[in-house]
Amino acid sequence: MALDQSALLELTDALRSADGGEVMRRLLLTMLQALIDAEATAQIGAGPHERTETRTTQRNGTRDKLVATTAGDLTVKIPKLRTGSFFPSLLAPRRRIDVALHAVVMQAWVEGVSTRKVDDLVAALGVESGISKSEVSRICGQLDVEVAAWRTRPLDEQAFPYVFLDATYCKARVNGRVVSRAVVIATGVSADGRREVLGCDVGDSENEVFWTGFLRGLRDRGLAGVQLVISDSHRGLTNAIDTVLAGAAWQRCRVHFMRNVLARVSKGQAEMVAAAIRTIFAQPTADTVREAVENVALTLERQFPTVATLLRDAREEITAFADFPQAHWRKIWSTNPLERLNKEVKRRTDVVGIFPDDTALLRLASCVLIEAHDEWQVTDRRYLSEASMALLNPPEPTALEPRRTDPSEVIDQPALQTA
Repeated sequence: MALDQSALLELTDALRSADGGEVMRRLLLTMLQALIDAEATAQIGAGPHERTETRTTQRNGTRDKLVATTAGDLTVKIPKLRTGSFFPSLLAPRRRIDVALHAVVMQAWVEGVSTRKVDDLVAALGVESGISKSEVSRICGQLDVEVAAWRTRPLDEQAFPYVFLDATYCKARVNGRVVSRAVVIATGVSADGRREVLGCDVGDSENEVFWTGFLRGLRDRGLAGVQLVISDSHRGLTNAIDTVLAGAAWQRCRVHFMRNVLARVSKGQAEMVAAAIRTIFAQPTADTVREAVENVALTLERQFPTVATLLRDAREEITAFADFPQAHWRKIWSTNPLERLNKEVKRRTDVVGIFPDDTALLRLASCVLIEAHDEWQVTDRRYLSEASMALLNPPEPTALEPRRTDPSEVIDQPALQTA
């Protein structure tokens, strides 16, 4: 961790002209930077411009980090890596989600819409003396820039054959009233089998105009190659899919469909009806899947005519998955892959309770989703294997060369006479 000769001379010159407080800041900054660089070297297995057999990755520039100390604010440089990530153990990172939650709670408190629960949270966050509106604006402004960049990033680097759409609901103030607002989330499975959070927004999930605008936003950012959209049958959503993602098939979430069906039967008979419907999804081929829908409808028709009608009406919607590789069926016939994201968004938003506006709700929800998205990008595990994804777009058959004919097999034919 020793500083080289040039660094020591530079530091000496800086300290000669500095006052007492500045001397401590310079010394502390130098020490912090040296410790950070030493830890990065240990993780990488080599120093800057050093060649070693133990090297695991390479440096890729640095990023500035503001560190608050008793000697004042210091800006250190944290090395970035070409593969993996590095953050010095000396500096406890504050998760983006926690910063967003802090900002939302503070905003609610400053604007006078806080409850006793929010007041308790403010104290728990260590700001019993309060926080100024300018400080809230500064925190929110930093987050909003990052969130906006993520929500508008291009999606045209590769195709997304599968797109999942779902919504979770939170409370926010709109025009002075507390109303339920939908946080809609879109995730996709790329051509190489990895998952990404494509986007999110806040609005009315039953509004076709809202869904159309949301999907157009994804398309304008480069979303392409969509072969199947998986979602619930929200009012307006299916029309928006037909309008914006023309050519893509639609799979109605089997879990949501099952809930709709069971809502029409008594509790004592629900398990029997559910077991019968589950047999549809246990079939081995696309043909038997669709045949099973009619077979189950016939079985239930006498006792549950409404259920039989629902099954027949939704036959194509709930069996769209069967036109895709069988290895994908369990992961594309419902929006269950989004449930974990929904739960994490709800866990964080429930802390606030009532958001001061849609902007605050979108800020916190986006930060939760950014964290999940980043985790998906660094994991080695794919949602669907590359080999199975290749089945979606099989290569064109290789053209066969024309068969070479033995001259002895050629039968002479009389030449055509022209008039």
